[in-house]
Order: sequence, then C-alpha cells, then structure tokens
Amino acid sequence: MKLWGGRFENQTEKAAFDFQSSIHVDRRLYREDILGSIAHAKTLNRCGVLTDEETVRVEATLNEILQDIDGGKLQIGFEHEDIHTFIEATLTDRIGELGKKIHTGRSRNDQVATDFRMYLGKEVDLLVELLKGLEESLLSIAEDNLDTILSGYTHMQKAQPLTLGHHLMAYFEMFRRDIERLLDAKKRIMIMPLGSGALAGTTFDLDREYTCQLLGFNDITYNSLDGVSDRDFAIELTSDLSIVMMHLSRFCEEIILWATGEFAYVEVDDGFSTGSSIMPQKKNPDVAELIRGKTGRVYGSNMTLLTVMKSLPLAYNKDMQEDKEAVFDAIDTVKACVDMFTGMIKTIRFNRDRMYEASEDGYTNATDLADYLVRKGVPFRETHEISGQIVQFALKGNRKLSEVSLEEFKGFSHLIEEDIYSEISVETCVNKRNLIGGPAREAVLRSIERGREFLNKEIGV
Repeated sequence: MKLWGGRFENQTEKAAFDFQSSIHVDRRLYREDILGSIAHAKTLNRCGVLTDEETVRVEATLNEILQDIDGGKLQIGFEHEDIHTFIEATLTDRIGELGKKIHTGRSRNDQVATDFRMYLGKEVDLLVELLKGLEESLLSIAEDNLDTILSGYTHMQKAQPLTLGHHLMAYFEMFRRDIERLLDAKKRIMIMPLGSGALAGTTFDLDREYTCQLLGFNDITYNSLDGVSDRDFAIELTSDLSIVMMHLSRFCEEIILWATGEFAYVEVDDGFSTGSSIMPQKKNPDVAELIRGKTGRVYGSNMTLLTVMKSLPLAYNKDMQEDKEAVFDAIDTVKACVDMFTGMIKTIRFNRDRMYEASEDGYTNATDLADYLVRKGVPFRETHEISGQIVQFALKGNRKLSEVSLEEFKGFSHLIEEDIYSEISVETCVNKRNLIGGPAREAVLRSIERGREFLNKEIGV
C-alpha cells in the first residue's frame, strides 16, 4: 500500500522503493504511531470528521492492533514503506473504508515528527534510570572507600594524595550533569508538532491543545514549517549522549590503566574480562575497552544528524529520514554501555594497599610541606622554592620526604620542627583538605549526602 500513488502513472522501481523505505528502522515506533493515531481520531471527532461511533471503532481497532503486535500475533511487514503506512493499511484491512479517514488533517511529516518525539521522551526516562543506577553504585563504592588513599594526577604525573571515594565522586558529578542535561533536553523533545500537516497546517479545525494533552506533551509547536522540519531535539539528544559516552570513556581509560601490572590498582571481575587465544596469562579488560571504542560510534551519530540538517531548506526533505537510525543506534549503544559499566564497577576489586603504597611515592606531599612553612610565616613563593629543593635533595638520595631527617630538613629552613612528619603524612594531607568539594573524609561524606539527595528527589520532567 502506498499513501501517495494517485499522481503517478508508473510503479516505483522495486530497488528504488526498497532504497527509500524506512520501515526497517521506524518499525520500533509502532506504539507511538498507534497512540498518536488514537489521539488524532479523537481530535477528528471533536471537529466533526469522525462520528462518535466511528471514533470508538477506530480506537478499539487500533488498540487491538497494538495488542496483536505486542503479543506477536501480528508481524510488521517490510513490504510497507514505513510504519505509518503499515498501521493505516492494517487498520483499513480490519475496518474497511473507515480506516482511510484517519489520515484526514494529517501528513506523514507531522505524524513521524510526533511519533519520534514521543519515543525519544520515553527513551530519555529509561536512560535517566540507568544513569541513576550507576550513580547509586558510585555512591555506595565511594562510601566504602572514604579512607582509601589514592594518588591524584595531573598531566599523568602524581600530584597530590586523595581518596578513592573522592575520585569516584568526581565521576558522580559528571553523570549528575548528564542526567540534568537529558532531563532538560526532554523539555524540548516533548513539544507536539501534530497539526502542522505537511508544512502549512490544515483547513480542518483541529484542537491541537486537546491532542497535546491526550499524548502527554508539554506544549505544541507554534510554526508549522518549523514543526515538521525541526530536528534540533534529536541533535541535542545525541550531543548529550556523546557527553555521557565521553564520561564513560574517561572512566574506562582509568580502569584500563589501573588494571595494568604497572599500576595494579584494580582487578576487573572475570565476568567483565576476556583472555587471549595465544597468551594464557592474559586477562583483558575488554568491556572497558569496548565502551571506550563505542564512544566514537555515538559521536558519529551526532555528526550524522548535524551533517544531514546543515543545508536543508524549509520544510521537510527526504534527507531527514536519516535521523532515526542514527538516534536509535546512539540510544541503544549508550543504554548497553551504561548497563555494562554499572555491572563492571560494582564487581571490580580495588587493591587498597597498592594504592596507598603508590601514594607515598612521587612526593605528592610536597605542597603540604610548602603549606607547613606558610603557616610558619614564610610567603608561599618562597616555601614553594624551599619545598622543591627538599624534593630534589630526596630524589638524589632515592628517599621519600618522610625519610629525610629533621637535621636535613633544618638545613633548608630552621623553622621546620619535629611535627613536620605528621604534617606531611598522606593521611594528614588528605584530611586537612576539609573544605566543600575537598577530599577529606567529612567533605566526601557531605558530597555523598548531597548525591543521595539528588537521586532521591523528584527529578522527572
């Protein structure tokens, strides 16, 4: 069945028909298409196109079609051009000529845009729930590691001591922003274009606000041209998903590094690792690597949409049919990656002793040595110089700062006293940093509490 054949004398070439058919992609919109058609039928009833009896029959039959697809009794046929054609053809097969009335006052242009937005709104909710599950896992692991000392890095060089709990809470903040971005994007997704027609609306007096209410949208579009040609919401969503993947990829990169023998900070559970076909000793963090690799795939979806839309004149163009495959793939990829990552991070084993041992190397307490002298009244720029000289002295002797004798310390500054050793212990270095957002135990506990408040509050749109 074609919805547009009247103007054509010849049939479309089969290869051309298959090439431009979208049902292999948009078939997943069947539920939204049916619900949208039910709401449209009720709106047509309001403006006198459908009688009460016809509306009841259309709604009942569309619900039967939905149940049959859900139950596997009705298969979506690939001989149809798109999901809209399939639903309308099935409706017409079941109730005859009445089924053909359903498209009154509607174009596939505003129909697909409506279906697409409804589907994406639902998917955002699912993505947010997955991210909340990941966030809950991070809070739990962070709370278990409030006192696990870990080196912080800049430029991939050891910088200052932190705790693993503090480190994990940095990722909590990233994924928190991802949740907020997705929920904010949903505000712009849930705008209803139905009633825009092909591009110029319709002569039928459709109550668009009524349809909007029936379908659960937040608002309607206010320009028919923009209503059918806008895909900003899809571009924004794939951009947000790209940022989610970037955060996952950064985290995976650290896990991959930490799992090396050189770091030996973590051991990835066997369930999220694989071995080598030739090297029996290997245990590869393949799940983390694959998530890192799939990041480029989601970036590609975002770039696909930007490129498709960059030169399109108003209003609808067939190019825009390329929107759904890219978005669907991005959504499927991110959902799978968040789910896999959550399982991996929940089962990972942290080598706390190794982390602590490594934190004492690399002179990560040098800043605290400088701060010690500042508290003695020496300007920071001078203490920075003195601390650097002491580090250089210790390096030459292959010693930690804690292994420098008090007499040797005093050779650099007479202000240094016996208390220097407690002041530059990694525990002191961490727990003196008790300001908001710092790594001290109490500060991280406050961050965890804030995190739980965020997850527990009503964040749905």
